[in-house]
Amino acid sequence: MLTLDRFREARALLSGVINETSLMYSPYFSRISGNQVYLKPENMQVTGAYKVRGAMYKISTLTDEEKAKGLVTASAGNHAQGVAFAAQRSGIEATIVMPTTTPLVKVNNTKDYGAKVLLQGENFDASAAIAQQLSEEKGLTYVHPFNDTAVATGQGTIAYEIFKDLPDVEVILIPIGGGGLAAGVSTLTKLLNPGVKVIGVEPVGAASMKAALAAGKPVTLPTVDTIADGVAVRTVGDQVLPYIQQNLDDIITIHDEELVSAFLDVMEKHKMIVENSGLLTIAALKHLDCRDRNVVSILSGGNMDVITMSSLVQHGLVTRGRVFTFSVLLPDRPGELARVAEIVAEQQGNIIKLDHNQFVSINRQHAVELRVTLEAFGHDHKRQILQAMQQAGYEVTLIPSYNLQD
Repeated sequence: MLTLDRFREARALLSGVINETSLMYSPYFSRISGNQVYLKPENMQVTGAYKVRGAMYKISTLTDEEKAKGLVTASAGNHAQGVAFAAQRSGIEATIVMPTTTPLVKVNNTKDYGAKVLLQGENFDASAAIAQQLSEEKGLTYVHPFNDTAVATGQGTIAYEIFKDLPDVEVILIPIGGGGLAAGVSTLTKLLNPGVKVIGVEPVGAASMKAALAAGKPVTLPTVDTIADGVAVRTVGDQVLPYIQQNLDDIITIHDEELVSAFLDVMEKHKMIVENSGLLTIAALKHLDCRDRNVVSILSGGNMDVITMSSLVQHGLVTRGRVFTFSVLLPDRPGELARVAEIVAEQQGNIIKLDHNQFVSINRQHAVELRVTLEAFGHDHKRQILQAMQQAGYEVTLIPSYNLQD
């Protein structure tokens, strides 16, 4: 069970082994939310995520016989690294089954900690079934990523550090996947101060905890569809659900598009890389129905590959009107391209790409197509540039794939 004695034991075990990630006050998020917002940066944790807490404590509770058999688990990445790190410190062999879609950085980091990695299964649930099968066939000790009270106890030690840094915390926001983090943090929070409000945050495309709370039992979603791969869980843990039912005050669901905006905000305002699942609590700040409260957003991890980061940056800039593309038809004569560039420059736009297509029309003298991709300061500036083009007599068309919002 999740008891105060076990939480204390876990805290003592982890002391000096993991990073104590101190709270960071955020003036920017405080201003936009109307609260005093503090970030709990578990993206700066050993292995880059909170999962090492639960893995370390769980392994400490195993018998010598269970350790000797070797460990096996399934994970989309963060739990994998936590188990691999903890197993390496304890001199135990570990096999990790990871979905085939797992970001490369998580795969390589897991291997670097000495674990054997098997890329099998299209998603976490498929990988978990394979890991369970390996446990039964080879006698390996299975370490569940979330449906285990020992794992949840280790994750819950985050609450101790929150109260140490901010004794008068009033609201804690927690990302939810399978429920281990939410069960641990919410339970210890209520043990330390029942008056603190604890809110879980899930993506709309993987809201398995919200479904479970509504049904009063775990519900298996037919599919999950979210860029927050760390919380893309179809079925929450039945062992941790009762603690969440008892201690979680509310759940907020977030659309993926909000995570894109949150990624840019955290990167630009705090110079940190936080993975999509960890950004759930940042996106949730705009949905809080309270003001002037001390709010802590738990940033659960920061293990993100460079390609995903690049995609998020580009998508985010487009969404905010800071990068956009328009098409304009020009007479095929000298000077027209320079005229367009001059208009953009006068409006302080910065051209980053030009595509000149002379074959858009069979009558080249009538029209050629020019596609212009440029940087702007936002949607108002974008509209200003387009208006200037139209006032100069050009017929301008936005390219939809580059312009998600007008």
